[in-house]
Amino acid sequence: MCRLNTAESTLYPALEPFAQQQLPVGGGHAIHFEQCGNPAGFPAIFLHGGPGSHTQPLHRRFFDPQFYRIVLSDQRGCGRSVPLGCTEENTTRHLVEDIEALRDRLGLERVMLFGGSWGGTLALAYAAAHPQRVAAMVLRGVFLGTRAEVDRYLNGLAEGGDVLARYHALVNQPDEAAARAAAQRWVGYEEAVMSLDAGGRDVGAAQNAAGAADPAAALARARVQLHYLVHDCFLEPGELVSSLTRLGETQVLIVQGKRDQVCPPRAALELAERLPRAELRLIERGGHSAAEPAMAQALRGAADDLRRVL
Repeated sequence: MCRLNTAESTLYPALEPFAQQQLPVGGGHAIHFEQCGNPAGFPAIFLHGGPGSHTQPLHRRFFDPQFYRIVLSDQRGCGRSVPLGCTEENTTRHLVEDIEALRDRLGLERVMLFGGSWGGTLALAYAAAHPQRVAAMVLRGVFLGTRAEVDRYLNGLAEGGDVLARYHALVNQPDEAAARAAAQRWVGYEEAVMSLDAGGRDVGAAQNAAGAADPAAALARARVQLHYLVHDCFLEPGELVSSLTRLGETQVLIVQGKRDQVCPPRAALELAERLPRAELRLIERGGHSAAEPAMAQALRGAADDLRRVL
């Protein structure tokens, strides 16, 4: 029997958390986090993408459960954090300090950060704010939070006018049914772009379809994502890049799909040039999604390789 080439076949076996909790972080928010793997292992914090997405059981499986104490957390307004879809007191600075609050709550001295796309943006922002707490990072699909990157991403929305402002207004309108319909269109576009490689081939629709299936979840996701995008991710122009000098000699493994249509390789190349201990791994058949087989294998490999230095 032929074995299917899927992300499932390249990752560690499925596992369940040994602890799940809510952490109050102020402003009426409480972030959900879970732990799995080895309670005495080296702590690895998984930072999900979006903005507005959430953690999934698949995310536990990039890490060797014998070596790592795996921590997954949903960001403010996302996933199992409450209140769902809330954008009040929800900025990049808040999310960075939530990571620090989580680290402190768990009594972790230093951590490995693992983040893709927006999750990688947060990893870099946290490492710049708290460099002494970061031992190493795995980054996928580098996004530096610039307006140019967002504009390129929106290139396929040929609706005229300020797309971000219009959709931000649509998903926050009083008419709940109309807001949900707009959210479905927005999330549907995101999932479609994530599922395309550079040749326009659909490489992940089945894995991404669930994101747009639940109207309430899609609305929360769209509200949070558009809240960040209309505010330039709450980053000043060039802020993230200029802060990279604070990372010093932090080991960074960058896993970048050559066919990534959401976050093309340009930002990953720039990041690799600026960080003295960065290693860029360009994945020939890789796109944006961590669930693609080539990307999943490379991401597991990166986390495995860091075991030698942690």
